[in-house]
Amino acid sequence: MNAWSKDITAAVLLLITVLIVGLITHLFLPLLFLAFIGVLIRHIMEIDRFEKWIRSGGSGQYPQTTGIWEAIYYHVYRLKKSERKRKKKLGKMVDQFRMSTEALPDAAVVLGAHDEIKWFNKAAMKVLGLKRGDKGQRVPNLIRHPEFTRYLRSTDYQNPVVMPSPTDGNVTLSVRVVTYGAGLRLLLAQDVTQLKKMESMRKDFVANVSHELRTPLTVLKGYLETLTDMDDGESALLSNSVRQMLGQTDRMKHLVDDLLLLTRLETQKKQSHCVNVPALLTKICNEGAVLKNSADRIELQLETQAGILGVEEDLRSAFTNLLVNALKYSPEDAPVSVRWYQVPEGFRLDVTDRGEGIAETDIPRVTERFYRIDVKRNRKVSGTGLGLAIVKHVLHNHTAKLEITSELGKGSCFSCNFPLKLLC
Repeated sequence: MNAWSKDITAAVLLLITVLIVGLITHLFLPLLFLAFIGVLIRHIMEIDRFEKWIRSGGSGQYPQTTGIWEAIYYHVYRLKKSERKRKKKLGKMVDQFRMSTEALPDAAVVLGAHDEIKWFNKAAMKVLGLKRGDKGQRVPNLIRHPEFTRYLRSTDYQNPVVMPSPTDGNVTLSVRVVTYGAGLRLLLAQDVTQLKKMESMRKDFVANVSHELRTPLTVLKGYLETLTDMDDGESALLSNSVRQMLGQTDRMKHLVDDLLLLTRLETQKKQSHCVNVPALLTKICNEGAVLKNSADRIELQLETQAGILGVEEDLRSAFTNLLVNALKYSPEDAPVSVRWYQVPEGFRLDVTDRGEGIAETDIPRVTERFYRIDVKRNRKVSGTGLGLAIVKHVLHNHTAKLEITSELGKGSCFSCNFPLKLLC
């Protein structure tokens, strides 16, 4: 018999008793009223006892009673017991999380919706200079580096920001913010001092080697050109050998020039000026030096006369590389479209070809240095493998992004997206 059955049975028995006694004494209605009042008082007392038990936390054994109230106490007791188990389990998980984050070599800081510090590990005290009493403080008030402040304000956390450690200027940190939950963010700071030193050594090595190679290459090219001028054509083997050596020397010179350009783009910042992009694109498309017999293939569309703030020399290198690649990797009679136009987010340059296209798996890697797609072609395509790497760095220096869409056998579109703030 369940709890409701017991209470209903008791109510029926009480009603029968009141009915029998009422018929004998002729006081049925007063007795029924008294019975109702009694039942009501009992339930009010049970409600009061239940409220006191709940107010005390519902801990310990629940009060002894009968009927539906016994079932209510039992179910609430089970829920509280289950909740305590879940809390205990969750507490263990939180403790394990804190222990694991404390063991991390990287700094970890939990930020609230208003950049206030909720929690941080020991590494954050070491590399970010945070103290135990800093909980609740806004992190921009404690870490005042301009780059970090702009990064935190931008809410664009796709790429990390590199900055010196507030506690040691010789330590370089890579700071990234990860959003999670309702307005919460996790700030991670990694020591990348050694990586930056190695990167600097690599750049210096490439720059020095490239610079040192220019002189011998110039001398070698000069002698080969002299031999070409002196060639009387009597020895076909000698003429062909000199011609091949001259071609390889030119290729090496282009490679060295591209390496030096990449090094400069990575290490040196030039002053920005207002660049007349339509005039620059017109000049690039009209230059016969881009590729021979290709002027009639280029379709230039200037839908806006807007210019942008930037370095004209660098933009010229990037746009030229995109156009040259489009012409090289498409059939000799296929048109190449160059379109400059405005979009809601800013300005966009599309260089579209109808060439062989790029596989989806290769698209993320085509901007890497010296990366060449392994495709069997009917004709050999020359190049240094640095063109798109140069484009990527030029756009990065102009706070712009390169977007590549392609389909095998149908062609590719390389898009340069410039933000609206560059308008001049």
